[in-house]
Amino acid sequence: MHRVSEPHPASILLVDDNPDQLQQLVSILEPLGYRLLKAESSRGALKIAARSLPDLVLLNVAMPEMDGFEVCAHLLTDPHTANTAVIFLAPLHDTESKTRGLQLGAVETIDLPLSAAAVTARVGTHLAIAQLRARLAEQNEQLTSTKQHILEAVAEGIYGLDVEGNITFANPAASALTGYTEEELVGNSVHELHLYARWDGTPYHFIETRIYHTLRSGEVSAQETDVFWRKSGDHFPVAWNCAPILRDGRVQGAVLAFHDISARKRQELALRDALQEVEQLRDRLQAENQYLQQELASDGGFDNIVGESAALHTVLNQIEQVAPTNSSVLIMGESGTGKEALARAIHEHSARRDRPLIKVNCGAITASLIESELFGHEKGAFTGALKQRQGYFEVADGGTIFLDEIGELPVDAQVKLLRVLQEQEFNRVGSEDPIRVDVRVIAATNRDLGKMVEQNTFRMDLFYRLNVFPLYVPPLRDRREDIPLLVKKFLRDEARRLGREFTRISEQSLQLLENYHWPGNIRELQNVIERSAILAQDPVVNIASNLVRSNVKSEVGDPAQTSVEKIGFSTLAENESAYIQQVLEHTRWLIAGKGGAAEILGLPASTLRSRMKKLGIERPA
Repeated sequence: MHRVSEPHPASILLVDDNPDQLQQLVSILEPLGYRLLKAESSRGALKIAARSLPDLVLLNVAMPEMDGFEVCAHLLTDPHTANTAVIFLAPLHDTESKTRGLQLGAVETIDLPLSAAAVTARVGTHLAIAQLRARLAEQNEQLTSTKQHILEAVAEGIYGLDVEGNITFANPAASALTGYTEEELVGNSVHELHLYARWDGTPYHFIETRIYHTLRSGEVSAQETDVFWRKSGDHFPVAWNCAPILRDGRVQGAVLAFHDISARKRQELALRDALQEVEQLRDRLQAENQYLQQELASDGGFDNIVGESAALHTVLNQIEQVAPTNSSVLIMGESGTGKEALARAIHEHSARRDRPLIKVNCGAITASLIESELFGHEKGAFTGALKQRQGYFEVADGGTIFLDEIGELPVDAQVKLLRVLQEQEFNRVGSEDPIRVDVRVIAATNRDLGKMVEQNTFRMDLFYRLNVFPLYVPPLRDRREDIPLLVKKFLRDEARRLGREFTRISEQSLQLLENYHWPGNIRELQNVIERSAILAQDPVVNIASNLVRSNVKSEVGDPAQTSVEKIGFSTLAENESAYIQQVLEHTRWLIAGKGGAAEILGLPASTLRSRMKKLGIERPA
């Protein structure tokens, strides 16, 4: 026989009112090393059991006062002995007692009279089972304790859910994240506590959630777009994972783990903003590069302004005075007098020279798009706005914007331009977010803005904002002494462009040019030289008289009218009207677009229409 050698041998309570049977049990079990407890009465047995908590009880069914069945019932209902194994001693053929004992909770029955082998086998088996059960209970307690420590240690909130989505347990992190105590969480629906609404407050039905999907389908689910609502009424962005608890293939509940991703969302938002800023900077650099490429094709500064007349020197002196400041400048003068060259000179002699000069022809942009061109637009702001676009003012930030033909600006756009001048900020079309800029404004016009103010077609407050420093550009007929220098420059440019050699123009041609009234000013002179250079056969260029008899009227009266009359010219208005009609007939009255009259005349279409209206030119019926 195998003897028990444990440091704490198993204890067995022997209960029998028959001294002989009791002694027989002792003689069988004592040699095996068990700690034996003896009781000859039922009440004594209950007292010993309550005090000593035996591992096993051998109990005779037939006991006086209180039979073995009652003793067993007391033992199994007492919390201290409820897990104690009970073996009944019953006569061999007493089937009824054996059955009743097993029904009460006994683990086994040993037949009377006693058999040493049967007693030894039954006792050894059930003590081993009891010890195993105790060991499993201890391990389970340790596991439960470990699990509890893990649940308390993790930073993630963890819920146990039943099949209806009610919380069955919650770890401390869940309470900390949501503001609810464990008592307030357990037994309540996770949906009603945390998922009753989306981030914007709109209702969020439980059947729409992925948690509901897990509880119904038994599939693992995860989400990073939900928010959990706290007890305080605010919410936080949450990432959660929900794993089902399955038994025999059926969902019994789920484990829900979640954590606050506010910091990550802020980082994502900051990254998105940074990427958007990079994209805006890229668009701005591309736009600036486009303008800089255009600038490379043009000479800047005073070197591109040719002339030695007193009228021109007066203008240049004024530019030297105003260029270093940030004041707005309004350049006034007839078409073709070089207003853009003066604007470029102002920019090049200012502290903003390293930033772009953005040129905008207000008359060349349709009224419906002028605000989008100047101030930009958001994606979807209007039909065709497929992506966000920076406007000219945003591209010009830190530099200068040149608004040519400012008199053509629609009244609605004038209001927004006034805001930029006053507050240095604007809104893109389709956006309510203001954008601050540091832009110097130079405007130019060939129209009488003062008269437009009187006619309520130009805002008075905008006029005075622009007219901080007015510059008047003299027409070419008021600086005739500059014609030889201009001719020399244009002839040199054409020689370079055509790959030919020109030395000068003939004296007769120069006299012809100096006597002409130049309604198109410097631009017209440049065109005459270009046409003459193309037609020239010799290094000395002759100007054909028909090239300077354009019949175009100047925009103001001709101070040299007397000399003009001496060589037989008509009035300026008559010449201008006749020439415009001649060009219109040539283009079949096509004004705008490629090959139109405006392109031939070198004028914006809006300016040409304005001149036609002023001169009373109408298309024949």
